[in-house]
Amino acid sequence: MEILGYFLAALVGISLGLIGGGGSILMVPILVYVLGLDATLATSYSLFVVGTTALVGAYTNFRKGLVSIQTALLFGLSSIATVFLTRKFLVPQIPEQLFNLGSFVLTRATATMVLFAVLMLMASTAMIRTKKDENQEQSNQVNYLKLFAYGIFIGLVTGFLGAGGGFLIIPVLVLLLQLPMKQAVGTSLLIIALNSLIGFTGDIGNYPIDWFLLLSITSIAVGGIFVGGLLAQKIDASSLKKAFGWFVLVMGIYIIFKELFL
Repeated sequence: MEILGYFLAALVGISLGLIGGGGSILMVPILVYVLGLDATLATSYSLFVVGTTALVGAYTNFRKGLVSIQTALLFGLSSIATVFLTRKFLVPQIPEQLFNLGSFVLTRATATMVLFAVLMLMASTAMIRTKKDENQEQSNQVNYLKLFAYGIFIGLVTGFLGAGGGFLIIPVLVLLLQLPMKQAVGTSLLIIALNSLIGFTGDIGNYPIDWFLLLSITSIAVGGIFVGGLLAQKIDASSLKKAFGWFVLVMGIYIIFKELFL
């Protein structure tokens, strides 16, 4: 099963290189269902893997002039603080059993995976639907209070579920901060990297970390990014993104069914 986990980690990296996002949404299910990690520990490992791969992607985009560091820091102030505090103080306080309803017991692991599956459904919808006109009229006024609130929300999502949330960040960068789409993608990667890696530091001391396994998975995923980048020159990314979105949708429905009914 460990070899299968490594293979799937490579596919996650390849998908990131091919379509620029979405692949990291599969990291937690791989860690839980293939490698057998506890759901909470899997979200911690996912933060490191996603953060490192996003950092590599952000550096590649930065060299192309497609990363706004000022915007990343502006948007990231609230999200980075939220994800660190969530991992350091909130997640360790969540009890193993949340509540009982007759014979049904909702555990922390089940709740984590169901919420993650809901996030997968949201991400798959964003990947499947037709992209809206990027040149639509936008306000020249930046709503900093709304931006701050979005940062907190994304920090909570990243902190509790270990997902980068690029499909949530990019619309904010385009609509609220009026970044061009390509620059929004590159800047989103930097925000994801900062959120995830700083969030992971909040876990140090809270959970036992198998560094060999974690670094092995991360190295394979990062290597997959470069393979995906080469394949992207020969494959239609938009069609692949929709196909991948349908796959994520099916996986999300499967996880909900498995955790609640099997």
